[in-house]
Amino acid sequence: MDNITFQYPAWYILLCLLAGLIYAAVLYYKSSAFREQSKWLNYLLGTFRFLTVSVLAFLLMAPLLKSLLTEVKKPVVVIAQDQSASVAAEMDEQEQERYQVAINALSEQLSRQYELKTYAFGSATREGIDFNFVDPLSNLSDALRTINDLYSNQNLGAVILASDGIYNEGSNPLYLNAQLEAPVYTIALGDTTPKKELLIKRVFHNEIAYLGDKFSIQLDIAAQNAAGNSSRLNVYKIEGGNSQLMQQIPFNISSNDFFQTQEIVLDANKAGVQRFRVSLNEIPGEASAANNSKDIFIDVLDARQKILLLANSPHPDITAIRQALSDNKNYEVTTAFADKSNFNLAEYDLVILHQLPSKTNDISGVLNTLNNQQIAHFFIVGTQTNLSRLSQLQPLVSIRSGGESTNEVQAQVAADFGYFKLSDNLAKEISRFAPLTAPFGEFSLSGEGQALFYQRIGKVDTRYPLLVMGERSGTKIGVLCGEGLWKWRLFDYLQHQNHDIFNELIDKSVQYLSLKEDKRRFRVSLAKNIFNENENIQLDAELYNESFELVNEPDVLVVISDSDGKDYNFTFTRSGNAYNLNAGILPVGDYTFRASVNYNGQELSYNGQFSVQPIQLELYETTADHNLLQLLSEKYGGQMVYPEAVASLASLLEEKGTVKPVIYQTSKTRPLINLKGLFFLMLLLLSGEWFLRRYFGAY
Repeated sequence: MDNITFQYPAWYILLCLLAGLIYAAVLYYKSSAFREQSKWLNYLLGTFRFLTVSVLAFLLMAPLLKSLLTEVKKPVVVIAQDQSASVAAEMDEQEQERYQVAINALSEQLSRQYELKTYAFGSATREGIDFNFVDPLSNLSDALRTINDLYSNQNLGAVILASDGIYNEGSNPLYLNAQLEAPVYTIALGDTTPKKELLIKRVFHNEIAYLGDKFSIQLDIAAQNAAGNSSRLNVYKIEGGNSQLMQQIPFNISSNDFFQTQEIVLDANKAGVQRFRVSLNEIPGEASAANNSKDIFIDVLDARQKILLLANSPHPDITAIRQALSDNKNYEVTTAFADKSNFNLAEYDLVILHQLPSKTNDISGVLNTLNNQQIAHFFIVGTQTNLSRLSQLQPLVSIRSGGESTNEVQAQVAADFGYFKLSDNLAKEISRFAPLTAPFGEFSLSGEGQALFYQRIGKVDTRYPLLVMGERSGTKIGVLCGEGLWKWRLFDYLQHQNHDIFNELIDKSVQYLSLKEDKRRFRVSLAKNIFNENENIQLDAELYNESFELVNEPDVLVVISDSDGKDYNFTFTRSGNAYNLNAGILPVGDYTFRASVNYNGQELSYNGQFSVQPIQLELYETTADHNLLQLLSEKYGGQMVYPEAVASLASLLEEKGTVKPVIYQTSKTRPLINLKGLFFLMLLLLSGEWFLRRYFGAY
């Protein structure tokens, strides 16, 4: 509906008409230009001029055209269908077909009167319903929250939620923070009748274990209506498609509402992602055996650092160090003597050289190998050490000996040491520990070495370094300028009845020295090594040039292979200065991958592995919870119906009386002079007048 408003009094229109009339009268009333023509020509021309001037004067009043737009918005009705596997478990093929026909008929009926929106939910909430019922999870609260977020500011008339009431992800929908301002009608699917059932209800385990450790798996075993039966819990290790029985535990079902927690302890004896299967033997008359087993994946990490204690001769320091490191399961310690053992230095992350090089063992070959292969090494200086040779072999400390004499020195903590931090307790107590035996002479720092401890000789604090850490050409080096660590270990126990301070010092020193920086120029990383079957496989890659600057000019290819030898080929996409890949969802199983890139004529590659584990939560709970659906409908002012009464939902919405359309009115104001019709009207009047005057010879 349109109307005209004025910025001046409406009676000004009369003045506009008067102005037009006067103008036309003056121009044509006594005009002699058309005396020979018919009188109607003067009247017609005067009318044209009268209208033209009147309209122009009218427009000078700046009239406004006000429009009122009315829009009727249908109420929104949402149908949300639970498409988790537990819904289809209680319906055969014919029942599913009948139910699908009923929902489609309801949708068609509702769409005539309402704005209908359909959603499916399970692992996630998504638009549209396909009736596949394969989602491994059911999240009722996410479905309601999504609907509320999308339609809370719209005319949401009602929500129709079809589910069996089982949820295994997210919070209880009854306690959802988002309050829907629309009635919720529920369609109760599934069967609430308890069946004879034996199942693994829950499994608890760590996703990571360390090689050589033991790890535990805790299972909750439940049974319904199966009193008097017996079964066995079997634990298998799945490797290369073959299963190896690890443990068998028999148990008796003592009641119809049986529940038992069982703990299993296994050995992490192989690095990598290990797959295990826990299963229960089926009992007679069991409704379904699909929930009697579960596969679990555990990432066994080989985080152990291999350490070689290489000594010139037997010494109590060796035992003290070995005992401190043996308390940490991440260290694998080997002891050897320089003149009696054959060893492969390439196998070790750190070599501790006790009183080497000595006056009898130069160990030039060992030191050349350590430097060439960039293996970290830690010198412990003693009375048998060849000090002049030691000063030549490492760049951290220079020792000018004063002969065979020694000093008794205690540790004084250096304030500016920055490679790692000591605990307050260690920093406070170490200066009170028994003195070590250091060579008599002059000590000085050189190169990139940093002193952790300086020497305190008697009561004099010196700047002679006692324990020094540093690096040369990418190889980490440590030097302890004294022997007698065994006295520190004993003194620690004497003072505190434990070895915590001594062990901390050794652990942190060894951890710094043995930790290797990843200097590979091409690397691929995964957010995790074990993915759920509904998760996308995400990989990230980094490529460095010779100056270790990130580049991503060449294409990076990756081949992902499953345990059956099937290959999946992908190309990474560029992201910033790096690469990433979303390989999508892969079937359950174990996978290896090989990523490769050709950069400046050099072929670089990276190998890795990961596993995809199944989600079996839908099998744990098979009895429908219609009570939850009833409470949900009551909370939001709706009603619960069964599949047979789906068609009645349309009439229930009408009877509710609250599902009504909303009328929206919008007011729009614009200047009348902007109307194109007025422009063409003026053009027509002026053109008509000019044509008639021209035709009848007035010009």
